Amino acid sequence: MQTEKGITLISITIYIIVMLIMVSIITVLTSYFYKNVDIRSINEDLNQQYTKFNSYFIKEVNKKGNKIVDIHSLSKSKSEKESLENTSNQQNYIVFSSGNQYTYIPENEGIYMNKVKIAQNITGCTFTANKEANGKTTVTVIIQGNNFEKETTYTLVE
Repeated sequence: MQTEKGITLISITIYIIVMLIMVSIITVLTSYFYKNVDIRSINEDLNQQYTKFNSYFIKEVNKKGNKIVDIHSLSKSKSEKESLENTSNQQNYIVFSSGNQYTYIPENEGIYMNKVKIAQNITGCTFTANKEANGKTTVTVIIQGNNFEKETTYTLVE
């Protein structure tokens, strides 16, 4: 009897099928990995933008004698929070006596201090001023992004 040495057609076909299955499994796993990395990087970017805005705004509210000169914002009652996305095409701003103005411009999803863009990829921002019972003035800022919403209340130093 003679033994056959070499690769048969059946073994090549099985080898190719196994390799295709392995490549498709690796492709699926890689796509899930990169999708999760992209989602995480977007959330981290929004946190960075909020932190950058927060650092500028904290400096502003901690200036002694700084008062609110003008404020224009949408009302933010809880029943109207859902309609905030529908009516957020208006510019919201707050002007301080120091001369600095913080403006949210929805067309380019940015928050500006005077004419300098200090935060981007923001889908909504509102400013609300209140006079507290102790005589202090507070400013509540709500910043929204994709799957991101932060509400912060600042107290002006007088």
